[in-house]
Amino acid sequence: MQRSAGTGIPRRSAKVVIAVALTVAAVAACDVAAEEDAASEDAPPVVDEAADAPRVSWGTCPELAEGASRDPRLTCGTVEVPLDYRNPGGEKIEVAVSKLPAAKSRDRRGVLLLNPGGPALPGLDTPGAVAPTLPPSVLAAYDLIGFDPRGVGHSTPQSCGLDDPSLAGLFPYPAADGSITANVDAARTGAERCATNAGEKLRYFTTANTARDMDRIRAALGAEKISYWGQSYGTYLGAVYAALFPDRADRVVLEGNVDPTKVWANAKDNWGKAMSERFPDAAEVAAAQHATLGLGDTVDEVTQTYLALADRLDRTPAPVPDTPLALTGSMLRTVTYSLLLNNESLPMLAQFWKAAVGLADGTLTEADGQVLEQVFASPPPTPGVPADNQATMFLALTCGDARWSDDVDEYARRTAEDRAAWPLTAGMPANIWACAFWPKPIEEPVRVTDEGPRNTLILQNRRDNATPWEDGLGLYEVLGERAAFVGADNGGHYVYNEGSTCVDEATVTFLTTGQLPDEKVYCTDVAPR
Repeated sequence: MQRSAGTGIPRRSAKVVIAVALTVAAVAACDVAAEEDAASEDAPPVVDEAADAPRVSWGTCPELAEGASRDPRLTCGTVEVPLDYRNPGGEKIEVAVSKLPAAKSRDRRGVLLLNPGGPALPGLDTPGAVAPTLPPSVLAAYDLIGFDPRGVGHSTPQSCGLDDPSLAGLFPYPAADGSITANVDAARTGAERCATNAGEKLRYFTTANTARDMDRIRAALGAEKISYWGQSYGTYLGAVYAALFPDRADRVVLEGNVDPTKVWANAKDNWGKAMSERFPDAAEVAAAQHATLGLGDTVDEVTQTYLALADRLDRTPAPVPDTPLALTGSMLRTVTYSLLLNNESLPMLAQFWKAAVGLADGTLTEADGQVLEQVFASPPPTPGVPADNQATMFLALTCGDARWSDDVDEYARRTAEDRAAWPLTAGMPANIWACAFWPKPIEEPVRVTDEGPRNTLILQNRRDNATPWEDGLGLYEVLGERAAFVGADNGGHYVYNEGSTCVDEATVTFLTTGQLPDEKVYCTDVAPR
């Protein structure tokens, strides 16, 4: 993970975004079963054995993927946690943690636990990526703590043995004619593969149990409380932790937010709407280069060019030279979604659209080929981590946190409606996932409420295509007086250090003094793209 113009949780480069950063919004777009079928078992009790947890023995960190780098100050260790918190004396798993110590100062406050989202992104190297974006006042106040959530990366990694290990392979775009028959077959096969290869234990790799692991980390660090910064899916994880352990959460920053009442359902309209609001930012960039790109000289013209291209590739995929890949409409949409996450990636996205047109027309230039090569380059494997680890844990979390509908006809109907309402997403957000054929969750979703201390800062962009504006407002409504809301007139998935002094000052002030804005803030001082 890397970051060049910062967010509290590091911004991914364009290449890494395409490979791994397909966020929770895709899952938040699917439908849930009736409330009475929400869980198959009673919620586990909150086990308070963390107070006796052994301290972390800090040492060297696990081996990196080829070409990756690490802050040399970072040290790593493990924390042992129960697989099943209802049976704390039973099977144990390990959670890998990392630490970048606070700068030597009398101003040290405690620890700041970081989660980059995903779901299922590893976080061991997040402290080293975040540190350069933070001012000395924050670096003096906190040890930065990273961790690979249970089942992810080096934390007892799980694998379903999926044929396509990428998250993009999970996105259920309908066929060119809108049919979801192939999606139903793929969803059923994925669920069966996880049941066979990962087994019953995968049911215990949930957000609620990850939050309980965080409290074990807190105890192992010898801290009475932890501060927390979560991005994307990490906002839901943070909200769940604060709900389970309200007296142990110190200062909480949530950036690019998930509405906890929609886990993981009932957000399909928001996601299609969010894409329709974000897409013009990229179309404007492309229109300004019409003379060289030829995609249209207005936002509307570029949008129509894109929709026609996606439909064309749905019907006739275009082989990518010197690779086994063929560019489909689904791949075009997935890359577009990924590159919309970062403002700095919008010029590259416009170049990718031009290259895709050239590929489909058979007029691909050498420069276009270089763009495709960059976009489709696969990241090197991480030693000791299964290739399908993130995709496996993406399914484990999103299918295991809440019950999904198994009504195939209902998915077909809603997909058709969503496809008509939001052409840019082509019905995918409302389509069927493996979760429709998943075992019932082990517990009901943790209820996030407005009960607890006022200690949370919500950061949200107005045009976030991954976690929509409405979801940030939804979280704010749920937390009530517990939280302050800082919105930004900006696009993309990252809010902090994205060109708004207003956002950055509110964030740093909160982390260093605990002071939150008294009223909702909307920052309009975002620097031009």
